[in-house]
Amino acid sequence: MSMSREQLEQAAKAWWYYTVELAPGLIAPGSYPTDFPYMPRMLMRNAHLHGQDCLDLGTMEGVIPVLMHRKGAKRIVAADAVPHCADKMALLQSVYGASWDFREIGLMYELSQKLAADGMFDYVNLSGVLYHVFSPMHTLASARPLVKKNGLFMLSTNVVNEQSDLMHFNTAGKLQTEPNTFWYPSIPLLEYMLRYFNFAPIDCLYSRHPSNSPLHVAGKECGFISIVCRAVDPGTALPPGDSWGRHSMLGSWEYVGLSKQNHDPALPPSTIDYDLPESLQAMVAQKGSIDLHLAVNELGRRVERAKRVEDTYLLRLMDES
Repeated sequence: MSMSREQLEQAAKAWWYYTVELAPGLIAPGSYPTDFPYMPRMLMRNAHLHGQDCLDLGTMEGVIPVLMHRKGAKRIVAADAVPHCADKMALLQSVYGASWDFREIGLMYELSQKLAADGMFDYVNLSGVLYHVFSPMHTLASARPLVKKNGLFMLSTNVVNEQSDLMHFNTAGKLQTEPNTFWYPSIPLLEYMLRYFNFAPIDCLYSRHPSNSPLHVAGKECGFISIVCRAVDPGTALPPGDSWGRHSMLGSWEYVGLSKQNHDPALPPSTIDYDLPESLQAMVAQKGSIDLHLAVNELGRRVERAKRVEDTYLLRLMDES
């Protein structure tokens, strides 16, 4: 798709989720403030995507696939419920010289069945999706089989920063008036759900919603968290002594029916590498994973505002990651 400057200027006037440079000096403004941190982008910068198979779920205009392409991914699949950004995806592929395959998948359930023909991936991004689904566990269950053994899974969603096993519902729009928002889990509960599906958290970033933001459970701190996990062997991510979790993995009809994970030892594991921040290296080396609540509240994995343009929702022509 080759477009004139005039056509690109017209395209920049449309509604965009991301902020994107379409030509030198021509910016299509998106939905976020200029200093709003784009944490999935910041974390993905640490992943060694060269030569890897990558999947972006809930892709919108395709900014993450552009960055995956620029980081040298071998194969990229971008998926969304409907092709509502198809023209913009095609435009970004042309402007940025990137290529990927798009899949229309409908509701974010049965993902491994809907994408069965695409096989498994070294890196899977599921960001900005989990609070938009009726059943977060169902979505996680169906995404897990798409990740290769030892592969990386990145999840980003709204959370409540409290020590609990609770998930707060958007009753009467008290958390967000947006009609597709449903659940805010506590950070420890979200971590347990990830571990239950054999994801071991190894890195995270958290941004607190401002106190004057309406995106709050009354009297509690809420925010947005991005988490990078390793796909590990069954049960190894669960807390020691959690016999219920291990028994549930084997005996729950829901688990067995909705998360058909392939742990065949003959299946070659992913070789994807990840650069851990220094503050988390010792914990991962000792335990194989991190405590998300501890990382957010004591180990400095918080972000207030973006200090660099390349950490925002603005994609520029020169950006490599």
